[in-house]
Parts: sequence; C-alpha cells; structure tokens
Amino acid sequence: MIPSISFSDNILPDISVVYLLKDKILPSQCRLSKTESKFLKEKLAEDKKAIEINSYSRWNFFRVFETDKLKWQTKEDIRRSGSKLQNFLQEQGETAVQIVDFTANEDFQLAFAEGLILSNYKFDKYLTDKKKKKEALKKIIIISAKPNKKKWEQFIHQALGVYESRNLINEPLLWLNAEKLASECERLGTESGFRVKVFDKKKIIQLEMGGLLAVNKGSVDPPVFIVMEWKPKRFINENPLVLVGKGIVYDTGGLSLKPTLDSMDYMKCDMSGAAAVAGAMYAAAKSKLPVHLVGLIPATDNRPSGNAYAPGDIITMMNKTTVEMLNADAEGRMILADALCYAKKYKPMLVIDIATLTGSAIAATGKVASVAFSKNADEMYSLLDTSGNETYERLVQFPLWDDYSEMIESKIADVKNVGGKYAGVITAAKFLEKFTDYPWIHLDIAGTAFTNTKDSYRGLGGTAVGVRLFYDFFNRIIRK
Repeated sequence: MIPSISFSDNILPDISVVYLLKDKILPSQCRLSKTESKFLKEKLAEDKKAIEINSYSRWNFFRVFETDKLKWQTKEDIRRSGSKLQNFLQEQGETAVQIVDFTANEDFQLAFAEGLILSNYKFDKYLTDKKKKKEALKKIIIISAKPNKKKWEQFIHQALGVYESRNLINEPLLWLNAEKLASECERLGTESGFRVKVFDKKKIIQLEMGGLLAVNKGSVDPPVFIVMEWKPKRFINENPLVLVGKGIVYDTGGLSLKPTLDSMDYMKCDMSGAAAVAGAMYAAAKSKLPVHLVGLIPATDNRPSGNAYAPGDIITMMNKTTVEMLNADAEGRMILADALCYAKKYKPMLVIDIATLTGSAIAATGKVASVAFSKNADEMYSLLDTSGNETYERLVQFPLWDDYSEMIESKIADVKNVGGKYAGVITAAKFLEKFTDYPWIHLDIAGTAFTNTKDSYRGLGGTAVGVRLFYDFFNRIIRK
C-alpha cells in the first residue's frame, strides 16, 4: 500500500524528519540542540553526505547532494538515498517521516519521496509468518509553503501504476493466467477510467492471429487479446499512441524447454511488458492526461503439451506472413507480431512494443539498461530516450540494419522466427519490424524487468520498468 502524502508549512514535532541539503549549506530552521548542531557541523566539515541524529523523540536525517552533476543524475542519487532511508526507517519501526527541502528544487523533494515510496513496496501476500512482514512506511509529510500539488498528485498516480504493475508481475501463474490478467486489466480500467475489451479465443480465431494461437496450442487455458483505450474528451494527438505489451504469463520454452535454474524458475515475469502497459495506462487515466492511448496485450502461457507447436511448423500470421518456427522458446515475437498487425487499424502516430524478449538483451546491456530500436520515429525516440534518463530507466539504441534480415531468411517460408548464434536481440527486432508499416519503437526489457536480489528502489522481483518511462514520455508529448 502506498504511503499517504500530506503537506505542512511547518516541521511537526515527534515525527522523524529528513533535510535535503545543497553543498553542505546548513539551514537555520533545523530544530537541534547546541550539542546536536555542533555534531552536525563537524560531520559536514568532514564531508559526510549522510548524517543521522537521534533526538529521542524523533530522528533527524541530513542528506547532502552534489548539484553540479547533470540534474537527472542528481535525481537518481536522491532516489537511492531515499531508498536507503526507507530501509533504515523500517528497521527502526518508523512509519512516518517529514521531508524538508533546502536545495531550492521541488523536483529533488519529489525524487526523495519516490525513492521512499518505491522502496516501500512489498509483495508479501503469501507470507503466513507475521514476523517476516515488516512494518511499512505509512505517512510522508512534505514540508513546503507552496507545493505544486498537481505535480505531487501525478507523482502518486505514477507510483500507483508501478505498484499495480509489480503486483501483476510477482503473482504466480497459479493465480495469474491469461484470463485473470484480462480481468485485472478490466479492474484497472474501472478504477482509473480507461475502456477495456477482451477478445476470447473465438474472436482471436476470427482475426486469424496465427502466432498467438500457435503459442497457445500447448496450453489448457485459452488465450486472450486485451484492448485498452484511454481517450479523454480533449487530447493533443490526432492519431493514438499505441503501446503493445508481451503477455506470456508463464514461459516454459514450450517444446524447446528451458533449463530450470536461473531461467524457467522466474518465468512468471515474462508478462512484464504487459504489466508495464497496463500500469502506464492506469497512471495516465488516473491523471486524466490529455493524450489518446491504446494498449494491446496478447496473452497466453507457453507449454510443452502433446499438442504444442513444434520446431519446423509453418505458422500463418494475422497479415498472412508465413513463419518457419524453429524455436518454441522464441514465442514472444510470435504473439507480438499479431498485435503489431492489429495496431495498424488505429493509424497510429507511434507504436511502442515492450517485451522481455531475448537473453541477448541481457548479454548486451546487463541489468542497467533496456535495448531499444527505432524505425521512422527519430523525434519520438529522442523524447523517449530523454525520459529514460529522467526516470533512470535508460535505453541503449541498437541498429536495424538490413544486413541482419539475411539471418532470418527462410527457404520454405517468408521468415524464420530465430536467426543464428549471434545478434539475437537484433534479429528478434528485425522479425518484429516485418509486421510494422508505421513509426515504431521496440523495447527489449529482458535484463531490467525482474531482479532476484533487492536493487535499491527497484525492489525485489518485478521492477515495473516501463511504467515511469512511459508516464514521463506521455507528459513530454503533452508539453511538446
């Protein structure tokens, strides 16, 4: 549950307070004894960046930040500082904190609150031992004479989108199959105001979505195709921005079975792209952003049952392209291709797909950035890349050179679903490109979507990468 945020002109007694300082400048408003003030000055003189003073009735925390860095780098330092403080507060059993900004930049105050709130997320639904359920932060008080309440409200909506996205990713397949994912999207739409249509297997057959149907052949659960739309009364884009999220609710690899250790054991996260789209739509609708959005999620699990599609099969996709399927574990691109075909009906200003698509993406950029591709969308990609820095959900752009198309040429079909040994992240993108004829960006989040160890404010498990990125991007389009 997200902590409540309230505002006050003055520092309240008996509630711990954190002071954000710029270049060791000590504010006169700090309520410290002479001994505490002396101690603080000594530590600042020693160039300490994090100082704690226990005043018995409350803690006083001082955090010093270097503001000569690029602003987005400073904001990331501040988020991480907020995350560390959240860990400390939790260990101390503190459930409330005040934030006082002396950097003269409200964005830094927001960034610190973001570090606190995103670190406060816990997925403990299935813990039965109450001792393992540590007390979370419940209240954050912003000390400010004139807070920008609209900006803070949008921040809360974004954080809610992150929480919802993380919950979806962290749920096991036993609870979140494709149909349950659809019902959760319907719930999010009801709560925030966007419309949801769910296509069942019969409708998917009518649409001739051969990729989605092929991947689903090994499952006992039916596939779904989820269509979400946020269309406010007033919006700035003549044609909609379409987001497409990979919704493989669990991936065994199919007949191309994955190894269990460090692979299949966390494949509940293979719908992280879908969760990012749902979370971003939720945040945008909650904030009533004046931008027309469509979210598309093809969803199924990928299993090796007796009727599963097999390497060597020829699959006819929604746009009649034939695909020689040579690896059942390259299923994400099969279902995304149909969704990219469907996106064409909207005459989109831009389509962005987001997916945990290839192990090659992890090999290329590790856990610190997502791999990106752009086609006929240079201006929009520049905005998205800026959003990547601003939210620290950074992107590394790879090429879409035609040379790589040769690696997925088939002798018996229009295209193969895998290339050779090398450049897997690029050949996957080249496969998807064949199903686009509009401005398009592809994001491979295989390295950034999930973490098995706690990573600062990104947490443990699903990170919800993409939600904050998209939300910032929407606002940049609006301000453009």
